Formats: sequence, C-alpha cells, structure tokens
Amino acid sequence: MLAGCDTDQVSLATNAKANQPVSPKLLAAMTEKDMDLQSPILVRLFKQEAELEVWKQTRSGQFALLKTYPICRWSGDLGPKVREGDRQAPEGFYSINPSQMNPQSAYYLSFNTGYPNAFDRALGRSGSQLMVHGDCSSRGCYAMTDEQIAEIYSLGRESFFGGQKAFQFQAYPFKMTPVNMAKHRNNPNMAFWKMIKEGNDHFEVTRQEPKVDFCEKKYVFDAAKTPDAKRDPVFDASAKCPAYVIPEDVAQAVREKQEKDEAEYNKLVAKGIAVARMNTGIDGGMNKVFAAKIPEGSTGLSEGAEGNTLQMLAMSKAPGTIPGTVNPPKPNLEPAAAAPQSEPVVAAPAQASNTRVASAAPVEKSEGGGFFSGLARKMGMGSADTTATTSPPPATTSATPPTAASRLKAAVTRFVPGRDASKDAKDAPKETAKPVAAAKPADPKPADTRVAASRPPLKPSVSDSAAAAGNKDAQLAGAAPVMSSNSFDSRFGAVK
Repeated sequence: MLAGCDTDQVSLATNAKANQPVSPKLLAAMTEKDMDLQSPILVRLFKQEAELEVWKQTRSGQFALLKTYPICRWSGDLGPKVREGDRQAPEGFYSINPSQMNPQSAYYLSFNTGYPNAFDRALGRSGSQLMVHGDCSSRGCYAMTDEQIAEIYSLGRESFFGGQKAFQFQAYPFKMTPVNMAKHRNNPNMAFWKMIKEGNDHFEVTRQEPKVDFCEKKYVFDAAKTPDAKRDPVFDASAKCPAYVIPEDVAQAVREKQEKDEAEYNKLVAKGIAVARMNTGIDGGMNKVFAAKIPEGSTGLSEGAEGNTLQMLAMSKAPGTIPGTVNPPKPNLEPAAAAPQSEPVVAAPAQASNTRVASAAPVEKSEGGGFFSGLARKMGMGSADTTATTSPPPATTSATPPTAASRLKAAVTRFVPGRDASKDAKDAPKETAKPVAAAKPADPKPADTRVAASRPPLKPSVSDSAAAAGNKDAQLAGAAPVMSSNSFDSRFGAVK
C-alpha cells in the first residue's frame, strides 16, 4: 500500500529533506583537503566528548577528518548496549548501507546504526532501531539537531552515489587515549574497551577503514589469509577463529602505538591519576555547546565546562535548532522499586551496585515507506526510531518532626473532599516522620505527529554562513547540482 502511494507528488514531499545538497562551506572544505564530493566516508563517535566525526577519503586513498559535530543528546551510561530497553546507546563497529538510511524518519532524518552486529548477537545482546537522528531526544540513540543530521545524511548519500556500498560507524565510550584508559581502569567494561581500542589503533596508524571480523565472541581487525591458504578465512562470531594473519606492516605499526600508549598509561597510574567515578546514575550526556543554552542544562556524563567558558558558550551560536522539549541529562532519582532488578546494564561482569539506569517506557513511532525504508523492511529491518525523554526526579520530604505550620496544613487537608478524616485522626498521634512522597511519573513525550506525506520544512545546513545565505543559488566548482525530488531513488538505483 505504501509503495502504491509513492507517486512523484508524495516523493516531492517525503524526500525533499533527504535531497538537500551538500553545503557550499563543506564543499570548500573538501576542495581544501583534496577530497571528492562522492568519495567514501567513515564516522566515529565518542560519548564522553559528545562528538561525532565525519572522515572522508582523500585522493591519496587515506581518510582525513572533514568535520566534527557536537552531539546534542545521548542516553544511558558509558559502556555497550546489552538488552532492549536498557537506554544504552551502542558501542562498537557497525556497517551502514543504503537500506539503513531513513529519509522519512519521524526525527527529521536518520540512519540505523546496525545494532546488534554479529558480535552482539553472539553474546545474546538484544535491541533494535538504534539510530543516529535529529530532534535532540534520545532513548538509546545518538541525537543531533535537525540541521546537523541533514548535513551528515547528505554526506552519506553522496558517498553511496559515488559507489561506496557501506560506510563504517565506530562508536566509543571516549577517545581511546592513555589518559582516558587510565581514568577508567577500574570500569568493568575495560576488557571490551581494550578490544575495540585495537580497531581504533588500526585506523589511527593506517588512516584506512579497518576490516572487521568476529570469532570466538571477539573482534578481529584486518585479518587476511595465510600465505599457504587458497581462499580467505571464514569467520563465525560464535565459532573458533580460523587461521589468519595480519599484514606485517600494519601489525608492526599497531604494536608500536600500543607500546607507546601502554608506557604512558603506566606513568599515569604510577602518578596516581584519579579514577573516574562509575555508576553515577546520570542518564547519558550532552555536548557543552548545547548544555550552555538550556536553563539548568547539564552535560551529564559528557565533558563539561565551567565559569567563563560556559558563559561564552551560552552567547555563541548553536550548531542547529534546539527543540524547546529537550531534556538535558540529570541524576536518576527514581525510587529503587522502579529500577529493573534483572541484570546489570554493563556487558562484562560488574561489581555490585545499587545505582541503576532508568528504564522509561518507549514511545513507538511508525514511519512511512520510501526507497530506503522499503528496502529495509525487505531485509527484515524496521523503520521507526524509538526515543523518549527521561522522567523528572521525584520530590522527597525529609523525616523531621512536624512543625506548627505542617500540623496546620495537615488539619486543612483533612477537609479535602474524598479524604478519610477518621483514618487521619487515627494515624495522627503516631506521626513522627513523613514518608517519602511517591514520584508521579512524567508523561512521555507526545508522539511526533508530523505526517510523512505533508511537505516537510527544510532547515539550513549548519555549515551555511551568513554570506552563503545571501546568495543561495551560488555553487562552488565541483559541487553537485541540486537534485530533483525523486532523483535520490533514481540516482542510487542507477549505481546499484
């Protein structure tokens, strides 16, 4: 039925956002860095720094950093996603193909991270529809502003038009430096983080997308067949690793980097570098650029700013529109009874802790069809982003003896209609402390009622400058022309 409705008129309304051209400012940056518009891209993301990086292949064949985007909101804790509903944003290596791009997302635009991958499934991890999208609202996703996701989406789209079959998405808890590894050395996720750091090191020394395989429930990077083998090794995430080798030049460069990192790590530990606090009960993080512009805003588990720095950020221009409904990170103060009691959020065996991540009820959003979402359904993938906002902390009252004012208030409330006065009179002499008030759960964020078939508003790219805004028809040399409403489908179809 949805495919039957996908006429030229509907495509004009639903795909206009997805067909926005790459901004002139980004095109100029590509020219300066010797990149082609349709060359391959690679995306790296860091929770603690709340940053998303887009790397692009230069004409030399290596990847170089094109642009860094501050993340508006991510949820959960530092560590991988383990199960459906744990509010965790995934960590690891994932592959994004055209079917995972969603031009009809209820959150402006989005792409599916591909969680769970083969490694996650081998460990029995569950979860679905973990996205990078707009709207600055997250429940297990990575949320950008609408202007940011429009720009990131356009870069992915152009790489597919250039022939890239899939781009790699690397998600980390933090930048994998010796300082960060030393600060988090007691975290129960450290074994997993050291494993994905290996892939980070492969990328750092080669500036090439590392080849990712899985066996024995672990990651393997840049594996190649042995000299005497007639075919490439076959990997199975749950099975024993096949015979393989890592090219010696890559292996040597990685060893040298790891030895240098280990020496620096040992120095920091010997000096007694402070250990980062674990299980703070704070739900996710937000880049300081956004937190500075929100009343009582907080960076949560992301790196913050203080004093004059925060004031300067508050006066600077934000990279996109911040919705009025944005919910900044805050401590999880829900009653203990509301916390899940099954298994810890972290993947590795963790120390006992009473602090849990809040599990809010998901807000399901169904989305329309189209090329990408239709193809996604054929591949057994959904097309709806699942996000929600957290509940506000419940109010509590301290256990103190009643004052004259409180007794007067209690006497007044007994005359409220429907209240059992006899019960109050019976319990009054025994009152020595007021119980903790039950928290009234906040209503979940209303479902996005934007209809895909209506003409969506376009938002300017975060890279467009004031000068560019004054001449919207100007294009730099080498820029792709503005595509017609249905050209995304037809152009990719031709490449495919």
